[in-house]
Amino acid sequence: MRAVWLREFGGPEVLVAGAAPDPVPGEGQALIAVAHANLTFVETQFRATGLGPFTGALPMVPGNGVGGTVTALGPGADPAWLGRRVVSSTGGSGGYAELAAVPADGMHAVPDGLALDAATALLADGRTARLLLETAAPAPGSRVLVTAAAGGVGTLLVQLATAAGAHVVAAAGGPRKLALAAELGAAETVDYLRPDWTAATAPVDLVLDGVGGTLGRAAADLLRDGGKLLSYGLASGSWTVLPDTEAAARALTVLTLRPTPAGIRAATAHVLAEAAAHRLRPVIGRRFPLERAADAHRAIESRDTLGKTLLDVAP
Repeated sequence: MRAVWLREFGGPEVLVAGAAPDPVPGEGQALIAVAHANLTFVETQFRATGLGPFTGALPMVPGNGVGGTVTALGPGADPAWLGRRVVSSTGGSGGYAELAAVPADGMHAVPDGLALDAATALLADGRTARLLLETAAPAPGSRVLVTAAAGGVGTLLVQLATAAGAHVVAAAGGPRKLALAAELGAAETVDYLRPDWTAATAPVDLVLDGVGGTLGRAAADLLRDGGKLLSYGLASGSWTVLPDTEAAARALTVLTLRPTPAGIRAATAHVLAEAAAHRLRPVIGRRFPLERAADAHRAIESRDTLGKTLLDVAP
């Protein structure tokens, strides 16, 4: 099969297309003919450093999420899966390939009426956005600041928080990204490429921050006393730092995302159903063929993408 290999950690150029053995599904596994591979910023960090939530011995085929059709089953897997359209995590390896063997009980059936590429785009970011909203539970009418609002998670947070009745303030970089956030329902937009961006909006009740670093810290400064901060990413390279003493003085609540396997599964099913019902729209901003995985990583790292970036694997 065709695949993309990671043989050393480094820049995007270390992702090299080549041949790989066809995987064989083992006990309780299913084999997916991959149509699309889901890319995340975390995968670019792992490729560069070997650090993050994934592990794997080099050389390896990276990739943590796929969408496709079940073509074979290992012993003990439910035969009802055969031939079904599914999305699934891989555990951090094996996704950038034509075939992927995954645990059958971890797959999600793609609802009728939902395109496979849209379902793949929702796999990682959709469940994350849903879990963030469940954890933060913004009250109707509350002001919610979403950083990186034009990214994969951010575009979904804007929609989900708006649907929950929040007044969403979308923070992103540049007119193109702000226009997208407004199109998705943000009540306000603010350009954080401007040095005075925090002066352009009133205090907020909740910050959902996927950027971290200096920008995340500036977002936290916009919280009114008694507000809530939920940081879920460090696209800047570091987490948002809010000292305990300051949080106590301002009566701020610092939330932490603590998903359970059951919660992750329920959140994934929820966003797939919402998208099938046309109440949630994943934004697929860029797509690359499998062999250009390196270019896809470059695009993500350049901050030049809107929404989700996919690898289109099937010819």
